[in-house]
Amino acid sequence: MTVKTDWSGGGSMVDRIGLFIGKRSVREFFRFCIVGTLSTGIHYGIYLLLLKWISVNVAYSAGYVVSLGCNLLMTSFFTFRERITWKKATGFLVSHGVNYILHILFLNLFLRLGIVERWAPIPVYCIVVPINFILVRTAFKKLK
Repeated sequence: MTVKTDWSGGGSMVDRIGLFIGKRSVREFFRFCIVGTLSTGIHYGIYLLLLKWISVNVAYSAGYVVSLGCNLLMTSFFTFRERITWKKATGFLVSHGVNYILHILFLNLFLRLGIVERWAPIPVYCIVVPINFILVRTAFKKLK
């Protein structure tokens, strides 16, 4: 198989990215971004709501758990367009276990650096979401 590597020609950014990582992966990545945005919004909204009454880490964890359920369904049926199997669900939950640890570590790092509780999740999402794509894609694509 020959891969076209002429990046100087016309074509959209999606086409150029598609040449590099494959068109199917690009479509999956964009669907992942939509699902991730919705899940992150759910997570952040619940976090902000609960932050008024409970500690930062508990509020963050509660938001994470609720968004995790939504994320599993949307990731399976929309992002990767595959049925949920026990093997995939287990891989998804393991990848999100790793992801959750990264979330909590970075959240607490940014809080220690002086970022206000309300805004501390924002840089966490910027760092951890791309890592999560790789972990979740591996869980859904490699564990067939």
